[in-house]
Amino acid sequence: MSQRRPSVLVVDDEGGILETLEILLRAEGFEPLVAQGGRVGLERLAELSPDIVLTDVRMPGVTGVELLAAARARDPNTPVILMTAQATLQTAIQAVNEGAFYYIQKPFRNDELLTILRRAAEHRLLRLENTTLKREIRRRERTGTAPIGTSKAWTAVMRLAEAVAPTESTVLVLGESGTGKEVVARYVHDLSSRVEGPFLSINCGALPEGLLESELFGHVKGSFTGAIKDKSGLFTAAAGGTFFLDEIGETTPATQVKLLRVLQHREVIPVGATDAEPIDVRLIAATNRNLEESIRRGSFRQDLFYRLNVITIHLPPLRDRRDDIPLLAEAFLRRNEPRGEQHVKRLSEATLEVLGGYTWPGNVRELENALERAIILTPGEVIEPDSLPERVRERRAEPLVSERVQVNPTLDAIERAYILWVLQGEDGNKTRAAEVLGIDPSTLHRKLARYGLDT
Repeated sequence: MSQRRPSVLVVDDEGGILETLEILLRAEGFEPLVAQGGRVGLERLAELSPDIVLTDVRMPGVTGVELLAAARARDPNTPVILMTAQATLQTAIQAVNEGAFYYIQKPFRNDELLTILRRAAEHRLLRLENTTLKREIRRRERTGTAPIGTSKAWTAVMRLAEAVAPTESTVLVLGESGTGKEVVARYVHDLSSRVEGPFLSINCGALPEGLLESELFGHVKGSFTGAIKDKSGLFTAAAGGTFFLDEIGETTPATQVKLLRVLQHREVIPVGATDAEPIDVRLIAATNRNLEESIRRGSFRQDLFYRLNVITIHLPPLRDRRDDIPLLAEAFLRRNEPRGEQHVKRLSEATLEVLGGYTWPGNVRELENALERAIILTPGEVIEPDSLPERVRERRAEPLVSERVQVNPTLDAIERAYILWVLQGEDGNKTRAAEVLGIDPSTLHRKLARYGLDT
């Protein structure tokens, strides 16, 4: 607002007053938006989102007090100034109690009104700056959730996230495992109007279908064995905030049908219930799968994909943003430094070179795990390459599919090969392999069984 003229919606049922105020405000550096009558004022309030509202109290149809309530409900940071020729103590008290910025009696002096408007503009600017500061503090307080990076690829992602954050649009975040999909989802939430609401998340691939639906939609007592009382689902618990569905590509067709209903009608039906419950939540979904390929294979609903794919954010793998590795490494070193240590460990030039030369199949998550290991194994202050995992030091970049193969591999074949590759790099340790893959251990076990690798 400091870089443009503050907009003032002037609402009155007398055309002469509107014309006079429009001339005055424009001459004094404001952007006047006039509306004759309260009903028109409500319409223009919704259309224009003014910085300040200046309205008469007594108007036929919709009063100034009603307009005050509508403006405050739409944006609590909007100062509303009430004008009246018949001021009473009771009306003034009511206006203040309902959040009016000022209550001025007609006729008023021009300089008096302009002084009030300038204070209102400063008040709105301070409120907006305070809200922005709170969001930034909340984002920084969440250890590990602040997006880090200055590379061209990552900057483009951040710009898109910042552009979509103020909207209510559903967002689909795509990217390989470990690229930071939940970090970006939290960033969108922190910059949205829902920042004061909860941010809840669930890994759709970590739970069996029945338990997942109960967690998502809730259940009623007696709907299944163990349902000893009614339980609200996460969609309901996230009211007023954001709900992040990770690994949505792992959901079953039955669950997808219910998710489609949520997006279409903004309501949920708890397991075992018959009546729908309205919800107020913004949905952000994520997957490392190619959903269009899943649609062709019949494992993902096309109509659900179209509902999710309103705004898509593609996260680049770490190998495509190598310039960010030093910044990420420094942040991880500070985060993982044991408490009580006075000096944060640093990376030698040789170590930085090794980190920059590795392909990072596990992306940012694998980088953090490698550095956590290096901190533990480094007695001094400088981390050398010897403290890094062997797979990182070797800089292996073996192709998953040989160039000699003439037929294009299926997605399952590539996933199977990738899982085997990561397991081999982790010496068969399934827990560490699941961390590198960015999936829950139970999901890894299901995939191993699916590909006949569980033995």
